Amino acid sequence: MKIKIDTKEKFKVIHPEEPELSANMTESLREIFQNCLTDYPHNVILNLSAVTSVSEEAANLLTDIQQHFYENQYSFVLCELKEDVEEALDQMGVLELLNTTPTESEAWDIVQMEEIERELLGDDDMENKDN
Repeated sequence: MKIKIDTKEKFKVIHPEEPELSANMTESLREIFQNCLTDYPHNVILNLSAVTSVSEEAANLLTDIQQHFYENQYSFVLCELKEDVEEALDQMGVLELLNTTPTESEAWDIVQMEEIERELLGDDDMENKDN
């Protein structure tokens, strides 16, 4: 599986360079995302601009991985979905479960806002522990 990873200060941008996210790629994807959870920065933006189709298995993996990231207090945002990919995810019933944005720049903004939110909530938790 050909993939490009661009590491920024607060997140990684992962660009699959193949037109299809197929069922036989799910283990490779799972491994890549698991590595992101252990290697800093942990937040991930998955840029799907080169992807023209997604299998149901891969779509389900994306929802599972996103849930796993949020359970661990990290962001996972998909961006630049082609219309066909967006429609397929909608027909599979997973589009509404995924955190998606039209552009990579908007995905950056979401990650940064979620980081601030986590920091603020973390500060509130510390204040509540002091009381």
